[in-house]
Amino acid sequence: MSSTTAAEQLSATTLLRFATAGSVDDGKSTLVGRLLHDSKSVLTDQLEAVEHASRSRGQEAPDLALLTDGLRAEREQGITIDVAYRYFATARRRFILADTPGHVQYTRNMVTGASTAELTVILVDARNGVVEQTRRHAAIAALLRVPHVVLAVNKMDLVGYEEGVFARIAEEFTAYATELGVPEVTAIPISALAGDNVVEPSATMDWYGGPTVLEHLETVPVSHDLTGCHARLPVQYVIRPQTAEHPDYRGYAGQIAAGTFRVGQEVTVLPSGRTSRISGIDLLGTAVDIAWTPQSVTLLLEDDIDISRGDLIVPSGDAPATSQDVEATVCHVADRPLTVGQRVLLKHTTRTVKAIVKEIPSRLTLDDLSQHAEPGELVANDIGTVRVRTAEPLALDAYADSRRTGSFLLIDPADGTTLAAGMAGESFATERPAGPAAGADDADWDF
Repeated sequence: MSSTTAAEQLSATTLLRFATAGSVDDGKSTLVGRLLHDSKSVLTDQLEAVEHASRSRGQEAPDLALLTDGLRAEREQGITIDVAYRYFATARRRFILADTPGHVQYTRNMVTGASTAELTVILVDARNGVVEQTRRHAAIAALLRVPHVVLAVNKMDLVGYEEGVFARIAEEFTAYATELGVPEVTAIPISALAGDNVVEPSATMDWYGGPTVLEHLETVPVSHDLTGCHARLPVQYVIRPQTAEHPDYRGYAGQIAAGTFRVGQEVTVLPSGRTSRISGIDLLGTAVDIAWTPQSVTLLLEDDIDISRGDLIVPSGDAPATSQDVEATVCHVADRPLTVGQRVLLKHTTRTVKAIVKEIPSRLTLDDLSQHAEPGELVANDIGTVRVRTAEPLALDAYADSRRTGSFLLIDPADGTTLAAGMAGESFATERPAGPAAGADDADWDF
């Protein structure tokens, strides 16, 4: 009987992308460092560098937070500023983690880290409980439709490992997250500094019978199968070699965002609405009959259609509606405010169009999840609803249906700064769609 190699076993394991979040000094970087250290995912030279840096700061034990806090400013201040990405693997699963900042002014970095995550670990200091930034991170996880949320109640060693403290925090957070529409919350009491319930079960919290953080990360169900979703191919590039070997070749290249395409399938090109059939699919230089997400392919069509970068190829029976009026929830990430009447660029998949902010109907108040009507502007780290009028029709899916084709960016046309990250359609899962978006023409932008 043949035996499989370690590399073959590793390639067969699933991949989980997850992010850590929490308020300042809740211990996110220490948790990540402990996770890497205790799962034997730290190289010897990395650990030696951390031990040396810790000794130079007068610390006897290695500061595991330094495994992720790599910027000089982070190490000097003892905080996380930028998103730190780390890869590690166990025998059961591979992981890509994003350690995100806790300060309010770096909330936008949390949006970046969680935008592709399937799970978010939100830390809470057991001494402080649920604070505003905890609620903010829970709201962002809900807005980004992260399917799994872990509440890690950290620093249990500083509250005497009391079960009552953990139970009160878990109940308060779960009620808040449920109101946001978060589908699943798993609460785990931990001490990242001491290692309790991170990789190994805690000997001092025998009242807790659930999984450790690593055990939950290894066993939480994760599905990367988007082949059953609405098929979408944003066109990145038109391939037209015009060589003696391929005089009439015209292919439309891009990465399949979701779903499956087949030779012979009738497709529609948006926003033009022209239809054709797929005559061929090239995958890595080889002709295939079928292709699926996330493969990068080149589609060939039976008819000559004017198609360019930014167009969207979809099945004819499953085409999203096109519109110049976009209503969405946005997380504002720029230092400069977003105001009504502001001219922006809207980037959706491979398409970028001119747009105007026509209205900002509301801004979310995180304390009680109420909506502050007509705020007039959104400033850094605000979450609000916007109505945007675009110069050209766009084919957006609802973000609830597709995180890839239901999201977009608002960009400053003057210098290319990203202003806001948007999610089309309903915001939280418990909300209903708002009214139709309003729009008007602007002569300067040729709408």
